Order: sequence, then structure tokens, then C-alpha cells
Amino acid sequence: MSSSNKNTIKNGDTQNSLHLESGSPAQPSPIWKLVAVASIAAGIQFGWALQLSLLTPYSQLLGVPHQWSSFIWLCGPISGMVVQPIVGYYSDRCTSKLGRRRPFILAGAAAVAIAVFLIGFAADIGHAFGDNLNKKTRPRAVAIFVIGFWILDVANNMLQGPCRAFLGDLAAGDERKTRLANAFFSFFMAVGSVLGYGAGSIDSLHKVFPFTQTKACDVFCADLKSCFFFSILLLLSLTGVALFYVPDKQVLREKSPVGEEDERSAAVVCFGEMLGALKGLKKPMLLLMAVTAINWSAWFAYFLYNTDWMGKEVYGGEVGNQAYKDGVQKGALGLLINSVVLGVMSLGVEPIGRAVGGAKNLWGIVNFVLAAGLAMTVYISKVAMHQRHLNPHYIGHPSTGVQAGALSFFAVLGIPLAITYSVPFALASIYSSETGAGQGLSLGVLNLAIVVPQMIVAAISGPWDKLFGGGNLPAFVAGAVAAAVSGIMAIFMLPSTKQSEAAKAALPIGGFH
Repeated sequence: MSSSNKNTIKNGDTQNSLHLESGSPAQPSPIWKLVAVASIAAGIQFGWALQLSLLTPYSQLLGVPHQWSSFIWLCGPISGMVVQPIVGYYSDRCTSKLGRRRPFILAGAAAVAIAVFLIGFAADIGHAFGDNLNKKTRPRAVAIFVIGFWILDVANNMLQGPCRAFLGDLAAGDERKTRLANAFFSFFMAVGSVLGYGAGSIDSLHKVFPFTQTKACDVFCADLKSCFFFSILLLLSLTGVALFYVPDKQVLREKSPVGEEDERSAAVVCFGEMLGALKGLKKPMLLLMAVTAINWSAWFAYFLYNTDWMGKEVYGGEVGNQAYKDGVQKGALGLLINSVVLGVMSLGVEPIGRAVGGAKNLWGIVNFVLAAGLAMTVYISKVAMHQRHLNPHYIGHPSTGVQAGALSFFAVLGIPLAITYSVPFALASIYSSETGAGQGLSLGVLNLAIVVPQMIVAAISGPWDKLFGGGNLPAFVAGAVAAAVSGIMAIFMLPSTKQSEAAKAALPIGGFH
């Protein structure tokens, strides 16, 4: 939901009587300031990586049934749809002496720390308030966990929008520095992912913080706590450095009745603009939103269940036993490999796109790769199950071939994920330029096509899996079909674009929500 400094000042002058403290035009900031602010993405993505790899298994350890665990993930798309536009709108108009963006970044970092404490200590807090550790479900711990989970997603969305907007302010309309700022942000997202997934794959982190293992919190839980401690330290350190050393210019408000009325109705105006943009969308953007929505319905199934699949289908474990924990940690290693492939592939998006005839063709091709990867989980699972049936020794110790196949699955999906994090946003930028629509608002509308299917998948995937006997394969198979459909639509239905425009708009933009 970030916008360029130029658009921010323009909107502020015409709608809310805002202006920067210094009356002179803003000058692009030096590279080191862009790097300092972009580095916050590493702290944000560290937390996202831990969520994606460990929190679905952790919720089941607390007693949340598998078919209901997906509902917890509704908070991500809901907060992405509601929080990001509101925070972005208010941060454009914030008149704090700290500046426009820094108050929101600071508040978001503090909220992340609170949320991580609630999640990590959910089992201990629940036990202190009366949870019976001998029962499968610990209702008080689940309640604390869910509250912390929602706070964490809201806080992460509070951080992402203002950070991107801050980078736009610092670039001050300079195209080269705008590209560099987004490149730095994506680079640090990859760094955070590698660190997060790497931490999640280590089974002895609790030894660094021995107090994390308690009567209510076993080794797996203690490792999760330790990971989150590292996440807090990284995020607060990076945020502190950026906010201390990088100034954020104050915005002053000219007092007027109109301005006060706008302030009271800011949220209404924000969503009013988005609804207006939806009504005025041209065919290219509508088609792009349709392809994006179907594509993300496939991706979200993967994000929800990848490590749970490793613990159950590949390692043959049950929630809580050692085989399951080993599988989850191996899944975290797979996600680390996925992030490395994603980072490398991101560097080749533009030249590969030219080689295959354009961005839309590249997106369509890799969606078939996504479909094949998701379908591959069925074969890997069946082979692992057959081996366990012949020899129980393979429970918790799948063969080298099965492990290699599972890790290859994660590696292969890093290729389409890199394209998904860049090409749809580039196409939205191109289509909005061709039709005269606003860049920032068009990207905001595209975000709806990402979060709405996430809510639908989160709501139906649990009952869908239960309908077919439980497990994760039904969601993966449905995702494979959706990915194939989105590939066909991308190639044959999306309008073609000029190569020069594609190259200009292909900024490395990434993110989950």
C-alpha cells in the first residue's frame, strides 16, 4: 500500500492541506539510508517464516484439530485487507513530530514483541490458568495463542506498508533509487526467510535459552520460543538503528474545517477510493485480478500445510510424537532451500521473461511448474506410506530417496514463487499506466485478489480435508488444479505488454500478504 513521495504530497495538498516541513522539494536520500530502512524487512520476514513453518504444527500440539487449524490463518488475509490500507492512509497524513512513517513502524515493532510473547508462552500461561496437561486440548492456551497470532499478523501488516512508504519518501521520485529501494527490501526479505527457516530447522535452540523448556512446554515448544526470541532481537535491533539514524520529515497540517472533516472520515475515504477503483477497472486489470486470485488459492494451500505434510505424510508421525517433530523441522529446512532458490531466481526474472516472450508467458509457464510440484506431493506421500507399510523402521526415518524428493519439492516451488512475488505487480503497474489509473491504488486493489482467496481457502480447506479422510493431500491436489487453470489463463487471456514497459515496471516486489 505504499506510494511514492510525489503522489503523497500531491494528495495531501489537494485533499487534506498537508505539506512537508521544509518547503523545498525533497532530495533523494543516500543509499545507506535506503539500506537501513529496507533491512527492517529481514526482521519482519523472520517472523513470517516462523509462522509459516512452525505455527500450524504448534497449534495442533495445543489441541487445535487439523480441520480447524486453517481458520486461525484467516487473520493474515483479513488484516492484510483491512489494516494495510488504513495504516497506509493514516501514515500519509500523520503529523507527528517523529514524522509520518516512524510512529507506525515503532508501534508495529512493539506490537510484534507483545504478540511473540503471547504465542511463545501460550502453553505456560494456559497451564497457569488451569489447563490440564493430560488432556489433548488446552483451551486457555489455545485462546492465548489465537490472540497472539492475530496481534502478530496485524502488527506485521502495520510494519510492511509504512516501511515501503518510507522507502518511497527517501527515494523522492528518483526512479533509480526507487528500484534500488525495492530491490533492497526484497533482498532483506530473502535474508529474513533464510534466517527464519534456518532457525526453525534447528532442534537444539532451546539450549541457548534453557528457561524456555517447562512442564507445559516441551522441547518443540521451547525451540519455538527461542526462535521468537531471536526474531524479536533482530527486528528491534534493525528497527532501532533505522529509526534512530534515518530522519523522517514531519508533515504539517493547515487548520481548516475541511481538513478536520477529512481526518474524521479518513478510513471511509480510503475504502471509498478503493471501491471507486474497483468500479472503474478496465478489462486487463480485471483479468489480472482473476488470474491472481486463482493462483493464490493454490499458493495458500501450500503455505498452510507444507511442514505439517512433512510431519504426517512424509515422516509418518502423529501430532506430538518425535517423528512428527522431526518432519516439521525437516520441512523448515525445505523452506530454507525454497527461499534460497527464490532469491536466486528473482535475479533472473527480467531476462527469462524476455526469452519466453513476455512477463505473462513466464507467469503462465511457472504456474504449470507449481501445479506439477503440488501434484508431486501425492507420489512422494504414497511412496513414503508404502515403505512404512513394508518396514515400520521408516516411521520417522524415511528413505534417502523420499527425503530427497520432499526437499526437491520445496526447491522446485522456489521458482514459481519468485515469479509470483514480482510479475503480477509488474503487470498491474503496466496495465494501470496504459489506462491512466493510479499506480498505488491499482496495487492496493490487486492486493484484494491476493487476500480474498486466502480467506476462502482458510475457511474451506479444513472441512475439505476432513471430507476426504484428513491429511493435507486434498488441499494440495485442489491447489494443483487451481495452479494449472491460472497458468492457462495467464498465457491465453492476459493482454500482452511492450518489452520496454515490462522491463521498467519489473521491480522486485515480494510479500505474503
